[in-house]
Amino acid sequence: MAALSFSTAELDAATSLLQDLIRLDTTNPPGHEQAAIALLERHCRAIGLETLVVGAHDERPNLIARWHADPARRTGRPLILSGHVDCVPADPARWTHDPWSGHHDGTHIWGRGAIDMKGFVAMAFAVIAKLKRENLPLTRDLLFVVVSDEEAGTRLGSKWLVEERPDLLGDPEYVINEVGGFTVHRDGRRFYPVQVAEKGVAWLRLTVAGRPGHSSLPSRDNAVSRLARGIEAVSQARLPWHPSDEARRFLAGFAQPRGALGEKVASLLCHPAAGPILLPLLVREPSRRASIEAILRNTATATSLGSGGNINVLPGAASVDIDGRLAPGQTTDDLVRELEEVLRPVLGDDFALTVLQDSPPVSFTTDTELYRAIEAALGEADPGGHVVPSIIPGFTDSRNYAKLGAHCYGFYPLQLPEDLDFAALFHGDDERIPVAGFHWGIRVLAGMLGEFLER
Repeated sequence: MAALSFSTAELDAATSLLQDLIRLDTTNPPGHEQAAIALLERHCRAIGLETLVVGAHDERPNLIARWHADPARRTGRPLILSGHVDCVPADPARWTHDPWSGHHDGTHIWGRGAIDMKGFVAMAFAVIAKLKRENLPLTRDLLFVVVSDEEAGTRLGSKWLVEERPDLLGDPEYVINEVGGFTVHRDGRRFYPVQVAEKGVAWLRLTVAGRPGHSSLPSRDNAVSRLARGIEAVSQARLPWHPSDEARRFLAGFAQPRGALGEKVASLLCHPAAGPILLPLLVREPSRRASIEAILRNTATATSLGSGGNINVLPGAASVDIDGRLAPGQTTDDLVRELEEVLRPVLGDDFALTVLQDSPPVSFTTDTELYRAIEAALGEADPGGHVVPSIIPGFTDSRNYAKLGAHCYGFYPLQLPEDLDFAALFHGDDERIPVAGFHWGIRVLAGMLGEFLER
């Protein structure tokens, strides 16, 4: 189709929708996403989409809005634009503007969820509304799926849909989701990572036994003290390198513009023996070093403590929950074995690691029509940029859609200035989205989909 041109009114409507979504506090827990889902359903109905709101709980529903292709033109399986409306907590005392205000300062929209990921939800709706107004002749069904509960593990959102109502998702061929398509500035160059892989999840509980008694008599067998030593051992551990093909492609993509030397350095960082030694020497910036390290090994982070009992009683056991993430090719059992090797010198055999929840790493091929269309769209929007297939250390709803056989890509086009770091905004204080970059992303996504959905 011809290039799409958005009016000022259309872009302003997308900005207003984003502000309205931010002003609905969907902090998870507890979530309470119902109002946000209801708002989006009204918008979807207004442009003629077929909608259905479903879920395990009335206050935590999911929206499925469908635009049917003409059966005479349908040549492909459905494409899903997926987003979530729950968000992580925010402490207003730490923010420049109230995190639930949707404050517009003339340059940015401020608020929890502006980036993660109410921004994409508003963007996706604006694009669908535009394509509807243009009467795009679809060659495959287009679904707009907005879910609850992504931030707490997806149990009531995409996981519930995939396991309980896969019939509503229509055997999707493609899913476009979050964490990709944004500008990353490195050494005077612009990169656009497109997520094609994510690490697996292994949420564990470490329980340590101790000798119960009265706390007026200090003891090294105190379960809490022993647990503290175990937590310190885990936090200081440097687990083995597990360089995957996904990580190699990601690092090579950032290195390629620097020529042969850059590619050699990327290759050395992926070496199981040399990589852990060279990383701190070659990458001085702590945040960049941490992000590279996270995709090259399993990780384990202690997050939530528990022992119970009275303040004057030595407990018989104490525990901590550990957020474990699995490199591609690794399993929960692999991570448990690595942690056992770290903990035994400190705790002996008197501890237990229990699996609370897990899911394997997921990876998607770049050899598809949609990935090539994404590359082309970003190349046209920023001819000087570099598109990189990326792996993220976190998880998204894509891990569930993968079970349906869909190819899932993180493509949330967002043009960012050098002083805004996408990774720092995710779950961080003063989360905000640049309005100009948001509008740029709407045009890029609309152009890509307008062409792709006509094929």
